Amino acid sequence: MLFLFHSFYTLLPLFFPLVFLLKWFSNPKTKTNLPPSPSKLPIIGNLHQLGLFPHRSLQSLAQKYGSLMLLHLGSKPVLIASSAEAASEILKTNDLVFSTRPKSSIASRLFYGKDIAFVPYGEYWRQVRSICVHNLLNNKTVQSFHTVREEETTLLVEKIKRSSSSSSSPVNLTEMLISLTSDVVCRIALGVKYSERGDKKLKELFGEFMELLGVFDVGDYIPWLAWLNHLNGLNAKVERVANELDKFMEAVVEEHIDSQLRKSNGGTNVEDEGDKDFVDVLLRIQRENMSTDFPLNRDSIKAIILDMFTAGTDTTYTALEWTMTELFRHPKVMKKLQNEVREIAKGKEDITEDDLEKMHYLKAVMKESMRLHTPAPLLIPRESTQDVKVMGYDIAAGTQVFINASAIGRDPSLWEDTNEFLPERFLNTSIDYKGQDFQLIPFGSGRRGCPGTLFAMTLNELAVAKLVLKFDFALPNGTRGLDLDMTEVPGITIQKKHPLLVVANPCSC
Repeated sequence: MLFLFHSFYTLLPLFFPLVFLLKWFSNPKTKTNLPPSPSKLPIIGNLHQLGLFPHRSLQSLAQKYGSLMLLHLGSKPVLIASSAEAASEILKTNDLVFSTRPKSSIASRLFYGKDIAFVPYGEYWRQVRSICVHNLLNNKTVQSFHTVREEETTLLVEKIKRSSSSSSSPVNLTEMLISLTSDVVCRIALGVKYSERGDKKLKELFGEFMELLGVFDVGDYIPWLAWLNHLNGLNAKVERVANELDKFMEAVVEEHIDSQLRKSNGGTNVEDEGDKDFVDVLLRIQRENMSTDFPLNRDSIKAIILDMFTAGTDTTYTALEWTMTELFRHPKVMKKLQNEVREIAKGKEDITEDDLEKMHYLKAVMKESMRLHTPAPLLIPRESTQDVKVMGYDIAAGTQVFINASAIGRDPSLWEDTNEFLPERFLNTSIDYKGQDFQLIPFGSGRRGCPGTLFAMTLNELAVAKLVLKFDFALPNGTRGLDLDMTEVPGITIQKKHPLLVVANPCSC
């Protein structure tokens, strides 16, 4: 036995070279052309280089390594695209290859694994997206809720007026904008405003929900460290929030079913009455599709509604807040916008959504704001389903992809005076944010682009138009616009750290 061990250790130095030679000759390597990469550390890879604001860190790395970089986050290869050309090749040329999503344990738990934004590409996703595009977010349906948007923006104006007249303190415009977007989305999606219920706990619950979607889950990138989520309490928090949200969503769906049942028992034809909100639409589709190959189940309905809430609130109010902030920082832009809006509103009691099409400078302001302050700067990641070439580089199947929309919006090769707020740059160009122009893609593009672009931007444009129409704003304590604190808060959406406090003087125009 001792002899055998001795012989083994004697031959051991020859063993590894032999294995290497056998592998070399039996599996001749084909040379791969990988994108440039910064050096990485064992186990964590390039995670240490992301920092608090990954979109900023990745933009800096791209300036050194190029607009297409290959990083490793833990054990996962991750491709970072930071140019319009790279985004076009991924989101257009190879859209199908990059149409799936990487695994997200947190999103899967919160959305029942049945939403639109985070589920893998496949038949389920195609069916659910088709339902949303054709029944919830098409032009006709979005326009049908114009009354809700116009009522809520009018209420916003009245709330600001009351707050200004009853107190000498500045108005917290951030708080007002959060309330506006939440109330609009809740009325359209759920048929109720939770602000009217005075349910502070529910508001906090949705806040935790959005916070969790931006949390880095170490288990998704370093699987053998997933146990840390038990120690740090992340798994427990996800479970609690998911359970509490499920109880709320169950109650909402049951309320709608009971309401329809009461009307039906009272002799009212529910189908003839029409849909009041997204839950009604989905319940109708469920009734119609019960005998088809794709019945819409209860979890799918709840997941879709949560998707609508997620996409319709956080990013929408964030875009609104940054737009108003830039207007306060640039009084000449504010004045030019006010002149346009007030000229179109002349002789009318108020403006409506029909007036928005005439407001070309307003649209330029919105585009410029999203160029400088992309609400979700790193678009929801994708994953390659097969080996593919991008910009001449070899990308392996299973590689995650992040599009740095923020870096593209600040790319000096695409934009002059890239860090300046200049809405005029959009007045004589056809560049838009609808996913066809890769210089400006705040809503993504291709199959996995956001289907709610029209929904979000209609509310944003109407809110900004009404605010600049009804008020002459100033900053408190003689603060100059350029002195406004622009500090950001890290997260899936990039918001201002400090609320926007303003003095709102009603305009007599």
